[in-house]
Amino acid sequence: MLVIQAAAASAMIALSSARTGAPAAQSAPWAEPGVSVLADGTSVRLVSMGGPRTDALLTRVRAEIGDAVGAVERFWGTDWTREIVLVATATDAQFAAAARLEPLHGWADIAAVAVADEVDLVNRESTGQRIVLAPGASAMGDAALRIVLAHELFHLAARNDTALDAPRWLTEGVADFVARPTAPVPADAAANTALPSDAELDQPGPARSAGYDRAWWFARFVSDTYGQDGLRLLYARACGPGHGDFGTAVRQALGADLPEVARRWASWLAGWR
Repeated sequence: MLVIQAAAASAMIALSSARTGAPAAQSAPWAEPGVSVLADGTSVRLVSMGGPRTDALLTRVRAEIGDAVGAVERFWGTDWTREIVLVATATDAQFAAAARLEPLHGWADIAAVAVADEVDLVNRESTGQRIVLAPGASAMGDAALRIVLAHELFHLAARNDTALDAPRWLTEGVADFVARPTAPVPADAAANTALPSDAELDQPGPARSAGYDRAWWFARFVSDTYGQDGLRLLYARACGPGHGDFGTAVRQALGADLPEVARRWASWLAGWR
């Protein structure tokens, strides 16, 4: 899931609040035959649920998806499904149904979600995986669309290696690390040196955007301090099936105890002043 916020520094824009009277969603259209294109050997199926408006969005998606696949592969590798389904929705009802979200439940600032109908972590298999683009995604510029695609594609790629009770803030922070271009951290970021938490992602609007930013900064901090290998290992230890508590995962992945990592995190934030 990715929040879109109005902030030039993060190369993101606000989602449009416009809604259309597009046709009602069909039952599980992503399970039906559709148009497939190939990007570097990967099968990409595009499902338009809103006529010309979402058709145009998916034309842009087709042009950007290869770069998104490359961004994920550079960080995560290639051991993940090579079949990608993207569903573009034109109404809130379509988005809620396709994304399996509660209708009208604070999702107005969400650009897209990556979902699956079933996940078998033992056998590393998922069924019904899809990326669902929200109605406002049609209003995004190309830079924001690239971020959304890479972010959600990371979730899809990591699905079979991510426990259902994984720290959501870390899964989102790493997805942003994969997707977002490096940008300066605001000088006032050091005012809050607590580690990020899932609670920060639960409030719609600016609070949720700020939570996503802090999760992203933490992933960048880990990569800067311990390397990308350290960040990947932290994801595996903290978010993978059978993961332990976060402190244990930090010690196993980074070779430091949690208080030491927290001190380095605070210092990293202060360094942007």
